[in-house]
Amino acid sequence: MISSSLISNRPYDSVLTEIADYAAVRHDFGQEAWDTAHWCLLDSLGCGLLALEFPACTKMLGPVVPGATLTNGSRVPGTDWQLEPVKAAFNIGCMIRWLDYNDTWLAAEWGHPSDNFGAILALTDYLDRNPNNPWQPDRQWTVRDVLHAAIQAYEIQGVLALENGFNRVGLDHVLLVRIASTAVACSILGGSKDQIADAVSLAWLDGGALRTYRHAPNTGSRKSWAAGDATQRAVQLALWTMTGEMGYPFALTAPRWGFNDVVLKEKPVSISRTLGNYVMENILFKVSFPAEFHAQTAAEAAIQLHPFVIDKLDAIQEISIYTQESAVRIIDKTGPLANPADRDHCLQYIVAVAMLHGGLNSDHYEDVAASDPRIDQLRRKMVVVEDPRYSKDYLDPDLRSISNRIQVQFKDGTVTKAFEVEFPLGHRRRRAESLTPLETKFRNNAGTRFSISRVDAIFKMFEAKQSFEELRVSHFMDQFVETP
Repeated sequence: MISSSLISNRPYDSVLTEIADYAAVRHDFGQEAWDTAHWCLLDSLGCGLLALEFPACTKMLGPVVPGATLTNGSRVPGTDWQLEPVKAAFNIGCMIRWLDYNDTWLAAEWGHPSDNFGAILALTDYLDRNPNNPWQPDRQWTVRDVLHAAIQAYEIQGVLALENGFNRVGLDHVLLVRIASTAVACSILGGSKDQIADAVSLAWLDGGALRTYRHAPNTGSRKSWAAGDATQRAVQLALWTMTGEMGYPFALTAPRWGFNDVVLKEKPVSISRTLGNYVMENILFKVSFPAEFHAQTAAEAAIQLHPFVIDKLDAIQEISIYTQESAVRIIDKTGPLANPADRDHCLQYIVAVAMLHGGLNSDHYEDVAASDPRIDQLRRKMVVVEDPRYSKDYLDPDLRSISNRIQVQFKDGTVTKAFEVEFPLGHRRRRAESLTPLETKFRNNAGTRFSISRVDAIFKMFEAKQSFEELRVSHFMDQFVETP
């Protein structure tokens, strides 16, 4: 475990102190964290490459204005763009997050720590290509540096999420992406503990985006680019801090005007465990389905139900879905669904598609697939119920289950077996079982952009762990450049 200490002689809010102490130091993380970080990096880039298949994503990408590219800028995977690092962070973060297929963290607050790769890859790639930079001159940056920063960013975001439920006051979880990415971005730029604390204070003072765009009747595509927005803001704040811009040591605790009093009212922001590598070791991979993670086990259960119901759809009386409180609160939706962003955050839609098709992929959220009238017919027969045990086990740090149970009752009074899945594929308890499917997922995702031989070469590079970690970031990112 990694202990905290006071930063120099300046007083700071304790949360700022703990984050800065942690982010400023090089740590000897456990091997499980390093191994998992390898997969997180590869999986995140694969998710980003798949997102380039969707015009709703690609229209958001590119330089801030057409033609504003650099000669030695940060690479944007799957494209030939080289951008300054602020805009590159948005591009990479937006791609990774677009399809809701990247890794996930569930606690009092939810989120996707791999969003932070937007800031990490953009900055380290830029610095590695520009050794005359004013922050870290003449330093070579390697994949191991990327993985180290990722473990830190995952930890900051994930530990802050354990007991601080910003969703309960209407704020979006990308607030924590901005906090974590700002801390590691400032560290990457060579910031001192004081400077990291200053940068993070600026990130808190930004407040938080409203969750409006994640919920009916306003669910929309901003939920897919909000994380990219958070990472570009983080890089910008870190860069400003490194110019000498001042911080605000009591950004959280200042009476009346601090974040705690303005936003949280009753429960101040806290860090409930020592920062180490807990989050990376326990991260949840979306192995099988591009769907909001509280519904992952529901999709698995619905697929198991598929052969028992597909020939008896008209005979179904009721479909009972037993789930956790968080799923009830955020993805229990009835009525019309406006767009793909609405559908991939609807428990009933996900269950209906999985029951109908015996599978679930990104195309199932598009308008063509959604026009199948059987989906809404099944949704109208669904009843969503919280199971108190599932809610309790969801928050248990030793279990971290994400349980769902589904049972179908027919009009003749007969019922199916209740299909229950507590730990989804991608959970730490099913990590070994997840690795081969994760490889398949990456190969399929990367194959939408590159040839089979090129995907093979990238994966072989990844498998050679020691040489992979020693690879310079610029050379690594060059492997993902789109070529004619």
